[in-house]
Order: sequence, then C-alpha cells, then structure tokens
Amino acid sequence: MEASPLPLLLKSALIGLSIAAPVGPIGLLCIQRTLDHGARVGLATGLGAAVADALYGAIGAFGVTAVIRLLTEARAPLAVGGALFLLWLAWTAWHGAQAGQAAAAKGGVRGWHAFGGTFLLTLSNPATILSFIAVFSSLAAGLTMASPAWMIAGVFLGSAVWWLVLVGLVSRLRERMQAVHLRWIRRGSAVLLAGFAAWQLASLATP
Repeated sequence: MEASPLPLLLKSALIGLSIAAPVGPIGLLCIQRTLDHGARVGLATGLGAAVADALYGAIGAFGVTAVIRLLTEARAPLAVGGALFLLWLAWTAWHGAQAGQAAAAKGGVRGWHAFGGTFLLTLSNPATILSFIAVFSSLAAGLTMASPAWMIAGVFLGSAVWWLVLVGLVSRLRERMQAVHLRWIRRGSAVLLAGFAAWQLASLATP
C-alpha cells in the first residue's frame, strides 16, 4: 500500500514557510506595497516569491543537474542584477510620494507588475537558490516519482500562507496609519532595500 503523501506535503510546507518568513528584501517589499497600494498588490508581491520558491523546489526535487550547474556558474551576474534591481526599488520607494495614487490609476496591471518583479528578484538571489536546491535534493532522496509534485505543492502552500498572513496583518495596521507615517515607513524601506543591495554585492567578495 502506497504511503500517504500528507507527511511529505506538511514537511515541504514547513520548509516553504521557514524560507519565506525571515525578514528580507521580499518581506520588506511585501509590507511596503501593502501599505502603499493595498492588500491585492501586497499579496501579488508575496505570491511572486512563492512561485519562485516552488520553481527552486522543482529544480532540486527533480535533480536537474544542468540547471543547478548553470545557476552556480551564474552566481555573480545574478547577484549583481538582483542588487541593481533592489537599488532601483529603493530609489522608487524614496521618491514615491504618490505611489498609492499611481497604483490605483493603473488598476490590475500593478498587481502583475508586483508579481513579476518579485518573482525575478527572488530568482536573482543565488544564495537562496543554492540553499533551496540543497534542501530539496536531500529531501527527495529515495522518494517515488510522484513525490516531487507533493514537495513542490507543499513549499508553495507554506510560502503562500505566510504571505497571506503577513498581508492580512499589515492591512489591519494600514487602516490606522496617517500619510506621514506611510511616508516615513516608505523612506525607511528605501534605506533598508539599499542596504540589502549593498550586502548582496559585498557577498560576492566572499569565496
């Protein structure tokens, strides 16, 4: 009798949750965009990262050696590209005094932009890619052919639940904030995003 996939699904969901939960540039962007643009755009930001996490899981679970080698060799350009993207996001956050109104004018397009930008930003982090692949490669050892699909679904579920909870909490706080609070939070986010970019560039000097 085939074993239940539920334990593997839950274990993978915990991995997705543990990777999504630590505060980093993606979490910061999710908070900032929820405050500036509302829950829909904030959730789209988080789901972009969740889909990228699931993609990492697929690469690790199926053991796509060629892709893993390519990502390893592309560590430096990926880090530089991600850092430049973070600097651009920092600049727009600092100067985005009318971000909320601009987002409302664009309607649904803004959500897709948030999703796509976060998806690419998550993919550009080589440290996350390699650590995620290592975890899933070890977890996938000895499993059946059907198991990787449950692993990928689990990590997406865990990551998505985290972003849903975070956006819900920030949305509640947003209702109590005034414009001056949002402006200072936006500028603080800009400084932190620039700091994450500097850290990512500095990490290239580490062998």
